[in-house]
Amino acid sequence: METLLVYPDPPLPALSKILDHLGYQYRCATRPDRIAELEPDEGWAGAIVCLVDSNAGAFGFSRAIRKTEEKIAPLLLVADRDQVAGLDLREDLFDDFIVVPLDPSELEVRLKHIFWRAGRGVSAELIEHGALVMNLETYQAAIAGRPLDLTFMEYELLKFLASHPGKVFSRETLLSRVWGYEYYGGARTVDVHIRRLRAKLGEQHEYLIQTVRSVGYRFGKPRWG
Repeated sequence: METLLVYPDPPLPALSKILDHLGYQYRCATRPDRIAELEPDEGWAGAIVCLVDSNAGAFGFSRAIRKTEEKIAPLLLVADRDQVAGLDLREDLFDDFIVVPLDPSELEVRLKHIFWRAGRGVSAELIEHGALVMNLETYQAAIAGRPLDLTFMEYELLKFLASHPGKVFSRETLLSRVWGYEYYGGARTVDVHIRRLRAKLGEQHEYLIQTVRSVGYRFGKPRWG
């Protein structure tokens, strides 16, 4: 995965937390002369510049980015609402902007959009279903923005089910597909892990894993009915 350039150093805590969760690689800098020094071998994938608490410095950094030989793009600005009016006539310094407080889902969508528009693919491989987001590269999962503390097998089971929404799997099939053909544990192993997953998803989202009587389990709603 390619690396993002982030201003300033240290970055806005909420921004770094979301980028870590989404699996984006990034390096931080405050001085323009650090851009070339920190640049990875594969080049910069793009940049995120935070105007909050550093309006003039941030615009100066954005200008420096635009003047680099490689012309780093795309560039996303993070701003306070009262800074938005000041973005007029500065459209050459950024490709899109987002306001604080940051919403993880909105930031993810905006990053995907500007990187798609720029023809760059830096987003992590994700499974998304409603409020559930699973990052397959970092083995992280979150429900409605809340990180889930999953064991390895809980993650593998949830990943398998979420990869096949609407499809019903018997306990025996789940044992063989998730635990492996050489696993000799009984069907109760599946039931225990499903119960733990539902508890960790919480009451509002436990419905994502449905029990199909006399058959097994299904993730999400069925295609029909």
